[in-house]
Amino acid sequence: MVGCNREAPSSHADVRSERRGETEKKVAPWFETVPASSGLNFRHSTGKTGRFLLPEMETGGVGLLDYDGDGWLDVVCLDGGSLEAGQVGRPRHRLFRNLGAWSFEDVTEKVGLVCPDGYGMGCAVGDYDRDGRPDLYVTQLGSNRLFRNTGRGTFEDVTDPAGVAVRSMSMSAAFVDYDGDGFLDLMVVNYVRWSLGAEMDCYSGEGRRDYCSPLNYTAPAPTVLFHNRGDGTFEDVTQISGVGKAYGNGFGIATGDFDHDGRIDIFVANDAMPNQLWLNQGGGRFREEGTLRGCGLNALGVPRAGMGVVAVDLLQRGWLDLYVTHLVGEGNGLFLNQNGSFLDSLTIDGPMAGSIPFTGFGLEFADFDNDGQLDLYVANGRVRLGIDTPDVADPYAEASSLRRGLGGGRFEIIPRAGLAVDSLLVSRGLVAGDLDNDGAVDLVINNRDGALRVLRNKAGAGGRWIGLQLMDSAGGEARNAVVKIEVGGRVQWRQNQPNQGYNSSQDPRVHFGLGGDRHADQVWVRWPDGRKESFGSREGGKVHLIQAGKGRLVPEAFDW
Repeated sequence: MVGCNREAPSSHADVRSERRGETEKKVAPWFETVPASSGLNFRHSTGKTGRFLLPEMETGGVGLLDYDGDGWLDVVCLDGGSLEAGQVGRPRHRLFRNLGAWSFEDVTEKVGLVCPDGYGMGCAVGDYDRDGRPDLYVTQLGSNRLFRNTGRGTFEDVTDPAGVAVRSMSMSAAFVDYDGDGFLDLMVVNYVRWSLGAEMDCYSGEGRRDYCSPLNYTAPAPTVLFHNRGDGTFEDVTQISGVGKAYGNGFGIATGDFDHDGRIDIFVANDAMPNQLWLNQGGGRFREEGTLRGCGLNALGVPRAGMGVVAVDLLQRGWLDLYVTHLVGEGNGLFLNQNGSFLDSLTIDGPMAGSIPFTGFGLEFADFDNDGQLDLYVANGRVRLGIDTPDVADPYAEASSLRRGLGGGRFEIIPRAGLAVDSLLVSRGLVAGDLDNDGAVDLVINNRDGALRVLRNKAGAGGRWIGLQLMDSAGGEARNAVVKIEVGGRVQWRQNQPNQGYNSSQDPRVHFGLGGDRHADQVWVRWPDGRKESFGSREGGKVHLIQAGKGRLVPEAFDW
């Protein structure tokens, strides 16, 4: 979101001009919508009463986790709640257990996943206590919650004893082992220091009542960093780590070793303020170098409205790039990693092409058609009123976008976002994951004041693929491990970090499309501690468990 005078107009003509040529192609639908009769019948609510309260525009994360260990991804949906003074009510977050065969059961109350208060925003999934079970951290306005997976089919609210009760307007969060001690630490991105009493009246360019920009409040919030002590509790190290030295209107988070120094760094996408790149200095210290390294501002030296972000090796050469969704008129942005510094890249056939008429939020790069190239799906939805109103019922609704990867950083637009018919929604959180274990990556999208959208992948069904589940030597999650595979003389790269996008947590398994090949000729892993191992050839069509220490150690100097 940006200031009241910053909204660029868009129209149906703008959208058509961006898609000219692509809409004439006859393309079979890539996805089909899974009906609510499957049991995934969640409907998001902001609790809006017509006062245009800021948090109503940001809520709506979603997450994937196999909470019961049965091999099927379950779905957690984050609700809004109530913001009005005097209204008592709790957010209706829901957990749906995957029963297989596209059947789901609402087990929220049964498992104890209940927030007594707060206004829901997003979530992060991670095994913080190293017991082999995924735990859930819920971000909210007012009171975040940490739910420990007991292993008995239930969750336990351990927020207070664990020491992670952030009381702010929290958005995205990520579990990340920044100090390499084997325990997942937690970083929480906060947006604005907001309260009901701080609200004000804002208007669109046409004089209609509308939502305010975060800049109207002049109250950016600090990101919070928690260090995992390894005993089930966390220590707030925001100040001593250096992370508290810079504030921002934080939305998205992405983590990875961006400068190849063997330490995990953190990127925060800020709304209408410079992004932050927290470079890990070791010893529990971070230094902010976003603008210095070229990813804080755009090429003109101007901050954009950063919403969601993913760390992705777009050119498949071993360096993590950053892709950020932005406001209408700005276009989504790609920061290409140039040996630890970044270049704001814009090409006519890149992943940002065609994004100017839209406001992007949730996103994910995945090989949806299993051809060996990364594709891109972006969930769109306005935050400000425009000149036109594509959907009279909801003037903030927009079409989402799908781009097919052609290799070398080139993409082509797939009409109607891969569906049989156009659809306009106010989409926020998006997750990609294989919900039916058929090797084709499906999608779940949370929509503001709307029904959950579940998209079953048809384009990748029957294609050749391979999945990897990465674990450290002790059987814990190997977050931020980097995988390289060789298939038919070509290489592909992935990082294992599901906590990215917008307020969401993705499939924890690493997926590769194999194109016309039946197996991966070679699998290598660079573990977060810098060790590199070779795991030889792996058969396609299944998920393999890859554990540190079980492969063949390759020399540090090995050019992999």
